[in-house]
Amino acid sequence: MSKKLFNKTEREMLSMNSYIAKVSEKSLTYTDEFKQLFMDQYLLGKTPRDIFETAGFDLSLIGMTRVEQCADRWKKAYERDGIIGLSDFRKGASGRPRQRELTSAEIIAKQEAKIKLLESQLDLLKKLDKNERRLSLEKKNPSLSLKFELIHQAVGLGLKRMTRYFCKLLGVSSSGYYRYLQAAGTRLKQAQRDEDAFKWVKKAFHRRGFKKGSRSIKMTLHHEFGIVYNLKRIRRLMKKFGLVCPHRKPNPYKRMAKATQEHRTLPNLLQRDFRKGTPGLALLTDITYLPYGQSHMAYLSTILDASTGEVLAHHLSDRITLDLATDTIEKLVKQRSIKLPKDAFIHSDQGSHYTSPVFQKLLKKYKLGQSMSRRGNCWDNAPQESFFGHLKDHVDHLNCPSLEILKQEIHRYIRYYNNHRYQWGRKKMTPVQYRNHLLSVA
Repeated sequence: MSKKLFNKTEREMLSMNSYIAKVSEKSLTYTDEFKQLFMDQYLLGKTPRDIFETAGFDLSLIGMTRVEQCADRWKKAYERDGIIGLSDFRKGASGRPRQRELTSAEIIAKQEAKIKLLESQLDLLKKLDKNERRLSLEKKNPSLSLKFELIHQAVGLGLKRMTRYFCKLLGVSSSGYYRYLQAAGTRLKQAQRDEDAFKWVKKAFHRRGFKKGSRSIKMTLHHEFGIVYNLKRIRRLMKKFGLVCPHRKPNPYKRMAKATQEHRTLPNLLQRDFRKGTPGLALLTDITYLPYGQSHMAYLSTILDASTGEVLAHHLSDRITLDLATDTIEKLVKQRSIKLPKDAFIHSDQGSHYTSPVFQKLLKKYKLGQSMSRRGNCWDNAPQESFFGHLKDHVDHLNCPSLEILKQEIHRYIRYYNNHRYQWGRKKMTPVQYRNHLLSVA
């Protein structure tokens, strides 16, 4: 230690420097931050004199001897213990330690886990700057585990002494970070379990060539693979691994067809009571547009059983004439596997096809009643609209080059929908299974 003593005025001047932790008449105590800065700059080739002067120290006041002694002491400590060797564990004048003194076992543990700097201290400084910017950017809205992982990565680059700083930067507790490190083994096991479970979720997601949502996945796993997963678990795995099911987007330009004044409308007998409990009692019908090929348009008419969700008949045409609706009714009646109740009725919107006297006469011929939604109210025929939405999600009609190929795709999807697409609101059964269930309990 230098024998130069500091008077009161000099001590006041020195205490104004942020790199001074404590100043007395005989000695100076430097902050750990300055010691680390000194070593960083020294390894880059700067002299101790330049480093002290750049840090705002007046060398004529503190003396060059003190500078050389500090430099020699810090270099030896750094070579022996790394950055940890630069930390100050001495007791202050009050007799109370500035930091808790470490036991021998703790010092050994710290030495074993001490930071290994990069080969070049210049690279370390660049990494420090890079990670600070990265952590600041990630502060926007990352998850807690992501924050801990970012801190862990930064510490792994040789910045262990900055752990508390990084925790403060990201707004997390140091204790939470260390608990995160202790649970590394548990997380690895959980990650492995998630990967194993996701293989089944993904298999169910692509089952039979059509993508599904979480509820359809749950039912597919249960019925076809004998696996029972919680809905929350399936959704978590889908989110974690980026598995997204197709979503229908509302079309703000779509308008319900308006009934012509010369055609006769009928009252709404259904009143949105879709679950009649009797297969074939309430039959829903509608027409949708399906663009295909190069600027071609096809039109699909279907008849859906409101009770079971089963598509009983469908007809695809490149013309939207009255035949589109009447041919669908003819197909329904000709099916031998379907036996309709005596009081069965057809429910539709107020489109010109269904208000037509020809269509209404055909229904009377086959002793079918008729019901119509309120004008411009698509919710009165919601299950039918929902089916069209699902169909357009899964059938790539825009890339079908011809009407014949489009027919094949529509037929393939309807067969899948009736026999293999489980429905949450129907006891997690397919439409055909649910129809047989209703018939068995009737």
